[in-house]
Amino acid sequence: MPSNEQRREAAKRKLERQLERRAARARKRKQLTIAASAVGVVLLVGAVAVVVTLTRDNEESSEASAAESVTASEQAPGVMPSGRAEPLPQLVSCTYTPDGQEPARPVDPPRTDDIDTTVRTVSVSMETTQGNIGLTLDNADSPCTVNNFLSLASQGYFDNTPCHRLVTSEGLKVLQCGDPTGTGTGGPGYGFANEFPTDQYAQGDPALQIPVTYPRGTIAMANSGLPDSNGSQFFLVYGDSQLPPQYTIFGTIDETGLETIEKVAAAGDDGSMAAGGGAPNLPIDITSVLMD
Repeated sequence: MPSNEQRREAAKRKLERQLERRAARARKRKQLTIAASAVGVVLLVGAVAVVVTLTRDNEESSEASAAESVTASEQAPGVMPSGRAEPLPQLVSCTYTPDGQEPARPVDPPRTDDIDTTVRTVSVSMETTQGNIGLTLDNADSPCTVNNFLSLASQGYFDNTPCHRLVTSEGLKVLQCGDPTGTGTGGPGYGFANEFPTDQYAQGDPALQIPVTYPRGTIAMANSGLPDSNGSQFFLVYGDSQLPPQYTIFGTIDETGLETIEKVAAAGDDGSMAAGGGAPNLPIDITSVLMD
């Protein structure tokens, strides 16, 4: 008869297999894009507009102190949370779960323990074939995402990879990068949970389905449309964009970087993606990502 310890280990292995199968199904469904949700957002924005105006002014209120922050459930529908209701502990642990897919490039998962949140921001220089894009990563609000991004960058995962998707619609202005295959399906072979702003909402909160403004200059994670399906792909917002708050924000883009992206956006895209947008007509490849 198996011991309690053996039963616990068997149950743990079964759960891990279930999580891996679920993640694998999610990977197969995706182009790892934000477009599927964006289609719904375009239809929903008109109805939401009569209730709340999504403006840059709402985003500027993020400068308010933590003492003035309120929980997501207390905010008006359609407003991005201005910040965390409570700061994270000084040290956090992160979980990066294998998804059953071959990594787009060989890569080791990030470290998982004692991730320091007291370093609020990390400056990064992303060199591209169209110019430099300076990034400030928000380690205090999304430490597991920043930890992942820096781990991939340090291993050269992003080097000499294309930004494979550009969207120039009125409600969605983004450049998507982070897939070495350039197909929109590649990832690092593991997934991890959403952070800010998603984790400021209770699970199942209807507000998670209401679009908010991701302001110009935001860096956020792309996902498969399922919760906690982040990998390596991210998108750079070069114009205010409306999306449900289901995409982890983990930093901002400097003005020089926005000029680089806007130059690419001005040339348009080839319309090759059924979900919206396509490959940039002016190709842009990441050549390196280095901490400043």
